[in-house]
Amino acid sequence: MKNLTILFTLLFALSLPIKCKTQNKETLHSDVISDNTESKTISDNTKSAAEKNETPSPVIFIYDASGSMWEQIDGKTKMDIASKVLTNSVNGLPDDQKIGFVAYGHRNEGDCEDVEFIVDVESGTKDRVAQSLSNLKPLGKTPLAYSMMQVINKLKESKIKATVILVTDGNESCNGNLCEVVKAAKKEGIDFRLHIIGFGLKEGDTKQLECSAQAGDGQYYDAADAGGLSEVLNQATNTSVDEPAGNLSLYTVTNGKAIDAYIKIYNTGSTESIKAVRTYGDTAFVYLPSGSYDIKVQPLGSSDLSALSVSGIECFEDKVTHKNISFDGSQLTVNVLNNGEGWDAVVKIKEKGNNKVVASSRTYGKQIPFELNPGTYDIEITALTIEGEERIKLIENVSVTGTESNNIEHNYKTGIAMIGASSSNGLEDVTISIVDVNTKKNVAGGRTYTSAEGNPKKFILTPGTYEVTLKAIKLKGQKETFPMTIQQGQTFEKKVSF
Repeated sequence: MKNLTILFTLLFALSLPIKCKTQNKETLHSDVISDNTESKTISDNTKSAAEKNETPSPVIFIYDASGSMWEQIDGKTKMDIASKVLTNSVNGLPDDQKIGFVAYGHRNEGDCEDVEFIVDVESGTKDRVAQSLSNLKPLGKTPLAYSMMQVINKLKESKIKATVILVTDGNESCNGNLCEVVKAAKKEGIDFRLHIIGFGLKEGDTKQLECSAQAGDGQYYDAADAGGLSEVLNQATNTSVDEPAGNLSLYTVTNGKAIDAYIKIYNTGSTESIKAVRTYGDTAFVYLPSGSYDIKVQPLGSSDLSALSVSGIECFEDKVTHKNISFDGSQLTVNVLNNGEGWDAVVKIKEKGNNKVVASSRTYGKQIPFELNPGTYDIEITALTIEGEERIKLIENVSVTGTESNNIEHNYKTGIAMIGASSSNGLEDVTISIVDVNTKKNVAGGRTYTSAEGNPKKFILTPGTYEVTLKAIKLKGQKETFPMTIQQGQTFEKKVSF
């Protein structure tokens, strides 16, 4: 179904005249934002409740008071953080805003029906919600589907529409299916918009929540900490059920393939985000009043692509504006070898000129692909378990384009040193210091102990001339220094007798 939606959206968009004026701003590459911006006339029923001077529809918060809310983020419990942030968000709502408040998991530890409509939408006030939050003690399970069913039944009985905002730090724990519950309610014609905020969730644990938000004509938001929770709560409360259908559609791709991206929207020239939307590898829709807007697009997932910005997107009340955002990334593959064999190393990709690290990874002896914005980069490779002045290799001025793949390979040349110590008592515990003769720098060191597993001690070194110093641990004052030459592919062996 998602693929059909993408195909339909693209075919529909390509058939429309280009009417939306755009220009690039602060992009890393002038060609990364496509010119595929189109508009389509929509119905006149586009004014929000506020613009029509109507009382806004209720906002109903479904709040997680399950036992996991005792977990901590930055030294504070999730419950503490969420309670304070939600109170601030509620206090920022208009004075005439009707508010409902539902909590789950706060009364009985193992009860999958522990859901309470604490503040009714008809009599709800900001103070009542704040007081209710302060009295909750996390305890039980996470019955998301059952909680949503209680809200849906309330809307059905009262024949009202509402914006529902679910805050949860976990997935369903009572065998319910929130997404199916939401789909069924929508099919029945119940009018609501569902936003879901995942608080402190791990990547990969959000599929069911994303499905539910999408089915509820809303958005799924990630919040990792107090700042993130505050931001997305404000965005969610500002995207209500009273808003008309989206008049700006956004689609993000890399090399022709749809990608997941998080898009922040700003009034042109402003630095304060007014809305945000996530694409989930599909077309995302958002409603904006007529005007000019800037957007910042951040790829999600494992992409190494940097965020891009585009400004001057003109949106209209009676038209749908479509924007394709193409990153045109290119793959850079780095292969690290040691004497011709795959080797473990840390690879850092740095922007040329400012030394900013834009991507990094560890090879574990395998070729590593990076997907990067077009540009010029320096590649820093630091070999692991190899010692010597040449263990760090800098490959400069690597050009990455959006039209071809790049392959970088570096082969370290090393030899092996086996250094041990003994005395009449057997194997001797000594410290080892290895100094590069040319640079006078200590490049390696270690300790032999008295086990045959570590005495002699093995060092993998880049070719060169070294000075080795052994100091006995128990035989106080006894040490020995000798020269050592390391050649590629050869082993130098030395066992000192004290």
